[in-house]
Amino acid sequence: MASKTVHIGSTTQFSNLLSSSAIVVADFYADWCGPCRQIAPVYEQLSEQLSRPNKITFTKINTDQQQEIAQAYGIRAMPTFMIFRNARKIESIEGADPRRLSAAIKKVAEEANKIDSGADDAAGSSSGSHWIGAALPRGYEDVTSQVDVLGLELLNWESSKGGPRALVGTSKPKEKDEKDYVESDTDEQLMIYIPFQSTLKVHSLHITSVPTDTDDDENPSRPKVLKIFTNKPQILSFDDADSMQATQDVTLEEKDWDSKTNTAKIELRFVKFQNVHSLVIFVAESEGDNEKVRIDRIRVIGETGEKRDGKIEKISQDE
Repeated sequence: MASKTVHIGSTTQFSNLLSSSAIVVADFYADWCGPCRQIAPVYEQLSEQLSRPNKITFTKINTDQQQEIAQAYGIRAMPTFMIFRNARKIESIEGADPRRLSAAIKKVAEEANKIDSGADDAAGSSSGSHWIGAALPRGYEDVTSQVDVLGLELLNWESSKGGPRALVGTSKPKEKDEKDYVESDTDEQLMIYIPFQSTLKVHSLHITSVPTDTDDDENPSRPKVLKIFTNKPQILSFDDADSMQATQDVTLEEKDWDSKTNTAKIELRFVKFQNVHSLVIFVAESEGDNEKVRIDRIRVIGETGEKRDGKIEKISQDE
């Protein structure tokens, strides 16, 4: 019988599993580790008994081959077992302790039986006057309030339209209010620098862009190709953004946009967005042949960490 355990081969694969499976169990191991080999049959038996598609997934992560993932979760000893619920770490067990491992996994497996797949918040819901254009993933919240508004910066934006603060406004976008959205200036490219008041774990971004009703190329269109960078101390130049490797590249398609809220959800490779104190969003291309791009709102979805002291510092990868 084929094993139900998923062997992780990339950060993208692990991020996708964290997003698609309600509970993920991870075995961080190494081939040379004796205790890892000793407890492996116990882990495999638990995987065989308790794995359930999209509910509970067992994974194995070779720390020598997947060093980026191991560093992101601060692995110091092997084996280390971690249990994630809705992509958030809820349990960490260091060492080959079969009783403790079995008890912890069986506890969350019982919880998995109670998961309601329809528990997500409804798209377009609001809290008081707070507007949001897409459903929130289980276990995460809108943390846009952590944006350091005074530090927001834009490059190549039409100053007669709305400014950077419009992007993080809490009200529903006003389609015909030119001061309520950001539009690029001389061409379709737009650079956005978003610093935060605290260190965040960023799960996803929600981008709202209200389309115009005309095919006139002079009117702005929605963003299509974006490059997202983390933890830059200041806004990037367009030349730098073109030449640097992004933390994540994104290409939006027509199907990605919600027709009711004009919002696209951008799911991020979560292991690369664990300790974020700033984002740079570079809109490299717009939809169609339009020479300008429009963005009404940006929502940052995730969870907050420690408050920052105002200094840009290297953030530790430790949890």
